[in-house]
Amino acid sequence: MERYSRQLLVKGIGIEGQKRLARSRVLLVGCGGLGTNIANILVRAGVGFIRIIDKDSVELSNLQRQSLYDEKDAKDNLPKVEAARRVLEQINSTVEIETVVEELISGNIDKYLTDIGLVMDGTDNFTTRFLINRACVKKGIPWIHGGVAATSGVVMNFTDKEGPCLECIYPGDLVSREVPGTGTVGILGTLTSVVGALQSNEAIKFLTGNIDNMMEGMLYIDLWRSTFERIAISKRDDCNCCKP
Repeated sequence: MERYSRQLLVKGIGIEGQKRLARSRVLLVGCGGLGTNIANILVRAGVGFIRIIDKDSVELSNLQRQSLYDEKDAKDNLPKVEAARRVLEQINSTVEIETVVEELISGNIDKYLTDIGLVMDGTDNFTTRFLINRACVKKGIPWIHGGVAATSGVVMNFTDKEGPCLECIYPGDLVSREVPGTGTVGILGTLTSVVGALQSNEAIKFLTGNIDNMMEGMLYIDLWRSTFERIAISKRDDCNCCKP
């Protein structure tokens, strides 16, 4: 337990919380700006198993914010999950890391949710987020959402089966709209670190059993203005996904 000696001292974690982390099984969808930060933190924290799925390879433009990759990975055009695994295994060899070079779609999501206790959103599009949301609502699996663009981002927990889902907040036709991505509006490298860390913080609280200390509502962050705003969210009775 020497590796986690400082973490064990944190109120609410201790030896029992660390054992809970070691028994945890997490699916991380996406290994880009958010995903690399989430993977780094959770592997260092001692999560027992993490399945990482991403179809992309490392590009030079990723290195500004995707913390597990280097220039050689980009030159070799390595799949992101494989480049990440090489680093993560050197960080903590006690964590079981499974990598999947695929796109998460309706035809494979059930397979990759098998034996998973928490899903982490490291994606960059609402098509995949709605897919995750619907599958998690159907199976009763908790998940933690994060989103970033330019200098602002959001974090939300969907860990309460009785609480709202993603479609309670965002309209279902969002997937068909043209939502500007980082290739259009850019992305501040520090933003992915902050949002990924906040998602990971919520995951650690959840996985160690500190449910009462988890964030409620939506946290909206604007790093350019240095503002953090909490916004209340509610379950919709007419939600097409989670209504009774």
